Amino acid sequence: MAEESLEDGILQENSGFFYRLHRPAKLPGDWLFLLHGSGVDETTMLPLGRQIAPHAALVAVRGRIPQEDGFRWFTRITPTRFEQASIHAEADAFAGFVDGIAKRRRVDLRRATFVGYSNGANLVSSVMLLHPGLIQRAALLRPMPVLDEVPAADLSKARALIIAGATDLTYAPFAPALAALLSSHGAKVETQTIASGHEIGDPDAEIVRQWLADPAVAVAPSDR
Repeated sequence: MAEESLEDGILQENSGFFYRLHRPAKLPGDWLFLLHGSGVDETTMLPLGRQIAPHAALVAVRGRIPQEDGFRWFTRITPTRFEQASIHAEADAFAGFVDGIAKRRRVDLRRATFVGYSNGANLVSSVMLLHPGLIQRAALLRPMPVLDEVPAADLSKARALIIAGATDLTYAPFAPALAALLSSHGAKVETQTIASGHEIGDPDAEIVRQWLADPAVAVAPSDR
């Protein structure tokens, strides 16, 4: 299906992903891809995206798996176990979506940041490991590792920020394992734990904003 005509409305790619595109008046250099948590849709991440980078283009994407009144990114077996075939299929589809957006919108993916929350963060980290090199900057909010088998992956060009909630009793204990997993494949990983449960809010936006302002994380002018 071809993309619908209006920007800032609901658009659709050939990959089947619906998304909303918000671009500032001036052509942006930086892009944020926003991936929501379980049981909601893409609109829930737009306020956070505007807080993090008010002058960036925002691509708020909707997961393809229905859940209750919303959507998720791959099929769940239990709160901490997931269908592996679904992870691989959706990660492959999302990689195709990103590649298509980058080519058609002329997005320099070295200047793109993928901000995922919960199930959305887990999809981002899975794409990093299954399609190394595609995602080079990722902010992962309340994530956990979800792949049972991890292929060889060179993440030496990738940087990741992991933010766990101190009272997120189900998922926070998994954050160190994800940090170790990404680091073992060469990614440069920063982790923070904040006074929060599984919910996200202003403190997360501030931490991500400061992380992106770090010269070590930002793309060097010679690389642009």
